[in-house]
Amino acid sequence: MEKIQLVKLSEEIVKITKSIPALDLDIGNQVIERKVLLQGKISLNNFIYAESIIVHERLDNRLRTKLTESQEAIGRLWLEHKLETFKEIIDSAIETSDDLSDYFNIAREDKILSRTYRVFSNKKPIIMITEKFPESYFLKKF
Repeated sequence: MEKIQLVKLSEEIVKITKSIPALDLDIGNQVIERKVLLQGKISLNNFIYAESIIVHERLDNRLRTKLTESQEAIGRLWLEHKLETFKEIIDSAIETSDDLSDYFNIAREDKILSRTYRVFSNKKPIIMITEKFPESYFLKKF
């Protein structure tokens, strides 16, 4: 029941060098690449690591500004801006934590789960998000 805060690890506007069919994007399109942690406000435990590819030109100007200038999670911004969305899971995996292990205080060889989904608004894909979290979160109580 702990409140969650967002910790931005990186966020930059880049031109893509390969097409991204899940977002209907060709080489050369600009997107926002964002890496964040969702962290407990009191415990400072990291619960989720997430990477997002955001088609900023498909977002409302106010939402785009708030996204890049605030420390708010995307989901909270959708609610605040009353953005109607549809989410479609397009991939899931189990992998070793490797470089993410430090964020979760686990061993590099420990397993993490991931899911990738795309978010639609106005029938267009606007964001692709990959969330990663330790498998152990489902094997023990916090």
